[in-house]
Amino acid sequence: MTNLLEQLKYPIMQAPIGSATSIELATAVTRAGGLGSMAMTWDEPAIAAETIESLNKSLTGPYVANFVMTFDCPALPAVIEAGAPIITLSWGMPKPAVDLVRQSKSLLGIQVGSQAGAMAAARMGADFLICQGIEAGGHVQSSTELHTLLAQVLALKTGLPIVAAGGIANAEDVRAVLNAGADIAALGTRFVNAVESRAHPAYQRAIIDAREQDTAFTCCFERGWPNSNSRVLRNPTFSQWEAAGCPPLGKRPGEGDIVATTASGWEIPRYCIASPVDTTVGNVLDLALYAGKSCERIDDILPAAEIIKNLIATEKPARAA
Repeated sequence: MTNLLEQLKYPIMQAPIGSATSIELATAVTRAGGLGSMAMTWDEPAIAAETIESLNKSLTGPYVANFVMTFDCPALPAVIEAGAPIITLSWGMPKPAVDLVRQSKSLLGIQVGSQAGAMAAARMGADFLICQGIEAGGHVQSSTELHTLLAQVLALKTGLPIVAAGGIANAEDVRAVLNAGADIAALGTRFVNAVESRAHPAYQRAIIDAREQDTAFTCCFERGWPNSNSRVLRNPTFSQWEAAGCPPLGKRPGEGDIVATTASGWEIPRYCIASPVDTTVGNVLDLALYAGKSCERIDDILPAAEIIKNLIATEKPARAA
């Protein structure tokens, strides 16, 4: 294991959960002995640098700054310069970005959705791999169930630490992926329902009320991220689109609707990738409600530290030599 990952008290990572992430959440997770994460793809460079500097002053443990390589990520150089301990890249591993991180003091984690992707990431110099299964909530770059993918990646024998992500919600799920060979379990939907999350209360309640069959793996919410697949809760927007035959953008029912408004005044159209945060007003349950299959086993909203405590029932068994 790399030095920073060895600093973790518990093998738990908070996945970067888009707009629901917050400094408070990442801080609480890291202080509780896990690995907190910040989603920083769309941050302005100066603001991102300030965030990293603030976290470095307040935390002694490691945390993650995540970037989605589908987009330009203007804050990546600033975050590296500010001293982010760990950078993770998802939805791609372009050489310029990989080289930028590798030339810094930051550790590099690359999210993968296939065995071939894992091999490519290892060859590019990743310090650890994040295996994301199709069970995950939010944008999913894999078409393979987590346990199958994890076995395929472990078969490569890269020697790199492995983070397992997708469909993990409780201590039993954590033990299952650790027993299967993962080093760390990453959870997204479970931390959407943390007290420190920025997710809208109605969104959090929808997760509590949902069952696995209430999720859909779909391209319905692709406005702002064309041709992207995500796992979301079925809602009126999805049902209306599905009933119309799942038409493409430009031919969808209600496509001109403004569904909700942000605190800054941005009007969110139907089918947009935006999910509702605590300051969003309007028909928030018509927006993208990202949730993994793990929603079946989430029935509360708890402080992040209590979530981590509940996830750790036993220590990870030692790996065979």
